[in-house]
Amino acid sequence: MPRVWVSIGSNIERERHVRAAVEALRARFGDLTLSPVYETPAEGFDGDPFYNLVAGFDTDLPPEALHAELRAIEDANGRRRDAGKFSARTLDIDALTYGDQRDATGGKPLPRDEITRYAFVLKPLVDVAGDERHPVLGRTYAELWADFEGPGRDALRVVPLGL
Repeated sequence: MPRVWVSIGSNIERERHVRAAVEALRARFGDLTLSPVYETPAEGFDGDPFYNLVAGFDTDLPPEALHAELRAIEDANGRRRDAGKFSARTLDIDALTYGDQRDATGGKPLPRDEITRYAFVLKPLVDVAGDERHPVLGRTYAELWADFEGPGRDALRVVPLGL
């Protein structure tokens, strides 16, 4: 079964929604590997800070079915689909990688571009999978973090939620 890494983020009732996401993922996929939770400023819009983390699990679901499962968890937690890309949200769960697959799921490319664009995605991924290689770039996530010069690198703050 492929290992999947997903990003989880919330800036509306952050703790409640992050906990709900982790509980739903555990109920559906079993054991999870979880990064620390980071508090990060909103990027791309003025808004409340986010809680962000990365979770990993193995699944035999095909990518399209996985995408549907993640959307269902978001929807169950009040995710509004009519809000803009850069807006406040109860919950945002995105598949970052699906094994070594280089494809698209739900119209989103895999691996997700956000891995190399945002500190709030890359740093939690480094914490749990730093020695793994990016399926396209061939570099480890730790190497990518060492060279990361994007926004938000110095704004990450660990939040002890005990998930």
